[in-house]
Amino acid sequence: MRLLLTTSQGIEDLAKAEVESLLSELGVPFRVEERPLSVEGRVLAEVGEAFYTDEKGRKRELSVPTYLNERSRLLHRVIVEMASERFEGIGDEEPEKALRRIEEFISGLPVEQYVKTSESFAVRSFRKGEHRITSLDIAKTVGKAIFDRLSRFGTPRVNLDHPAVIFRAELVGEVFFLGIDTTGDSSLHKRPWRVYDHPAHLKASIANALIELAKPDGGSFIDPFCGSGTIPIELALRDYSGRIIGLEKYRKHLRGAEMNALSAGVLKRIEFILGDATRLSEHVEDVDFAVSNLPYGLKIGRKSMIPRLYSEFFSELAKVLEKRGVFITTEKRAIERAITENGFEIRHHRLIGHGGLMVHTYVIE
Repeated sequence: MRLLLTTSQGIEDLAKAEVESLLSELGVPFRVEERPLSVEGRVLAEVGEAFYTDEKGRKRELSVPTYLNERSRLLHRVIVEMASERFEGIGDEEPEKALRRIEEFISGLPVEQYVKTSESFAVRSFRKGEHRITSLDIAKTVGKAIFDRLSRFGTPRVNLDHPAVIFRAELVGEVFFLGIDTTGDSSLHKRPWRVYDHPAHLKASIANALIELAKPDGGSFIDPFCGSGTIPIELALRDYSGRIIGLEKYRKHLRGAEMNALSAGVLKRIEFILGDATRLSEHVEDVDFAVSNLPYGLKIGRKSMIPRLYSEFFSELAKVLEKRGVFITTEKRAIERAITENGFEIRHHRLIGHGGLMVHTYVIE
């Protein structure tokens, strides 16, 4: 079985490590590859069959896609890959020609092995890059090709709202993927516990990537700009044994974070504090790990405020941080200056795709 796994751009290595760890627990043969066909935000897993023993001692097949959907913290979608192809020059082609290439490719695939004619199906599409065709064009073309193929074996059923089987068609640059989306219409990063939305909340998958980069070892942990609480909640859901603190300046967002934590069942595990991160030492004497999505762009209002805000915050952080900090922002110059001026060293830097932007991620000590 080949599984196409989607995640945020820039954390493919962390997603790969997580998938390898989860598959190792199953004891099945596997191979995991980052960025298949050089496509960012994708991980490919080739996995053997997995089994478990039920309560009556009978050997049963275990669904690896379901297993990953239920346990992954970094993935967005788990897709059973049917086929992939590189369409050279498709971005420059006229729509009719580009769509004809896709339709001909789909027509030759044994889609009848993945859906019964008695089952309803729909196509969900994704497109990224420069093309003369739209994602809607792709969905219609792939849907028609699948319908025509299945018509050889019966009368296909299309249900765009509540399909039994979801085909996922993705065109990223020149690379085309087709598979069965086992995750459904709601991405895994959209956590069911979120009942309050911060206007610029962090994806849960990226929150977990930041936690992975911080490598908390049971010591005290704080998110000094916690917003709606994504980072501390995701850490608490890992059954983290150390002290977890969420600091937030605005009462509205702090109440929202508490609501989310209550929904997630971890409210008693997190200390939520109403306070200003630029006066951090007034709220905590020391802390081992600090991880946060710093204010920037729409979150700050006036960009001219950012250099001063960062300078004041990292000055306070220098008084209390014992081990490691991880922070993301679009403001590269402002954060690097604040980091170095306050005696920290940058141990790691990477770019992560979030909200249509590439945000800078720093690990400091």
